[in-house]
Amino acid sequence: MSDTSTLRIGLLSFAHLHAASYARVLSALPGIEVLATDPGHENRPAGEIGGAEAAAEFGVPYVDDIDALLAWQPDGVIVCSENANHRAHVELLVAAGIPVLCEKPLATSTEDARAMVKAAEAAGVALMVAFPVRFSTAFAALRERIEAGALGTICAVTGTNNGRVPTGRAWFTDPELAGGGALTDHTVHVADLMDALLGGQRARSVYAQSNQIMHPQARVETAGLVSIEYPGGVIATIDCSWSKPTDYPTWGGLTLSVVGSAATADMDAFGSRVDGFSGAQRAPVWLPYGADSDAALIAEFVDAIRTGRTPQPDGRVGLRTVEIVEAAYASAAAGEPVALDS
Repeated sequence: MSDTSTLRIGLLSFAHLHAASYARVLSALPGIEVLATDPGHENRPAGEIGGAEAAAEFGVPYVDDIDALLAWQPDGVIVCSENANHRAHVELLVAAGIPVLCEKPLATSTEDARAMVKAAEAAGVALMVAFPVRFSTAFAALRERIEAGALGTICAVTGTNNGRVPTGRAWFTDPELAGGGALTDHTVHVADLMDALLGGQRARSVYAQSNQIMHPQARVETAGLVSIEYPGGVIATIDCSWSKPTDYPTWGGLTLSVVGSAATADMDAFGSRVDGFSGAQRAPVWLPYGADSDAALIAEFVDAIRTGRTPQPDGRVGLRTVEIVEAAYASAAAGEPVALDS
C-alpha cells in the first residue's frame, strides 16, 4: 500500500472513553477517512453519550451498525467496545481481513485472548493492543537507557498505575462487561511496559492481593497489589489501585522505578505537566504538555497498515498481559502465588 494513499479507519464503539481521543487524532491526520459505529449504545444508562450524538461531538461520520461499517471496506478498525465484547468484534473483523487495534485489556480471559490471537494469525492480519504509555517520551527515554546498558542488568521494578474509580461509563465497574475492577483495568499497562523491557519474556508466577476498602459499595475490587516473577529472577510489583479521590484533577498517573545491577532509574509517564490550584475556590489545575501518546499509538497502527508490517504491541503481548491479570485474580482468591503454565 502506498504511503500517500488514503486510508479508511473505522471506530467500532464509543464504549471506552479513549474513543474520543482516537477520533480526535484520526481526524487530524492527513490521508485518513474515519467512520464510526456504536452498537448497543441505546442500552447504556441515562446520561452516557453514545451513537450519532457522540459521533457529532467527536467530529466523525457515523453509521448505525457494524454491517454498514464493514460495507465501507475499512483498511483498519479500532475496537473500543466493552472488554467482554472484544473477542466477538475482533474475530469478526479479522475474518474479513481487516487489521485491528483493540483497546486494552485484549480480553477478559486468556481463553478469549488466545482465540483472538489465533484468529488474527490464521487470517494473516495485524492485531495490535492499545497500550499508549509504551509510546510516552518518558518510557522511550527509560528504555533507551536500559538498552544502552546504563542500568546494568534489571533486578526489580516497582510500578504504580493509580487512578479514580472510572466514571462516565458504568460498564467499567460491571464485573461481567469489564472482567473485573482495578486489577483488570490498571495492571495491564505496567505489564506491557515490563514486556517491552524484558523482550517479551512470559511471567513465571504471580502473587496478588485486592480489596474494596476505599470503595466498599463497588461491585469489583478497587485496590490491588500484584507481584510478578519473571525468568531470571526479575521481580515486578504493580500498585494498580483506583485510589485517587473524586476531586483529583485528572484520571491518575503511571510511574516506574527500575533497579538495575549498576544504577536505578525512575519514570513518570505523565510528568510533563503544570499542576496546582487556581482561583478563589482553589480549583485543581492539571496542564499536560509535550508529545501525545495516543497520537503516537495511532501513528504506529496507521504506519503498520501502510507498510504491511506487524505493529507493536501486538496480540501476543496482549495475551501475555491478560495471563498476568488472570493469574492475579486466581492468586488473590487462593491467597498464595500462582504459577503460569509452561
